[in-house]
Amino acid sequence: MTVDDDLWSAVGDPTRRRMLDLLLSEGSGTATSLSEQLPVTRQAVAKHLAVLDRVGLVHATTAGRERQFRVDQAQLARAVAQLADVGAAWDSRLQRIRRIAETIQRDKDTANETDKKQ
Repeated sequence: MTVDDDLWSAVGDPTRRRMLDLLLSEGSGTATSLSEQLPVTRQAVAKHLAVLDRVGLVHATTAGRERQFRVDQAQLARAVAQLADVGAAWDSRLQRIRRIAETIQRDKDTANETDKKQ
């Protein structure tokens, strides 16, 4: 699976992650309702929502004067799958590094034992 850099840049911001959490827990929200629950202005929330909308993590519908935002479950699932793939790749790399480190340590231990016997 290819990692979508724009998607991960969007979710890399802690305020946007908190917004996604709020939208998921409440089902939907407006820039105004989200700004009441976050330590940022409504204008900042609107900018964050625009970023999330651009990468497809949220979608808006107009409700009167406000726009209601909802999380796009399919895009969120795609992000989670990408994260799992990246995590698995790093787990594999770290296991290889661990095996190399263990081999180096065994070689050192063997060399030290040989030196002690001489």
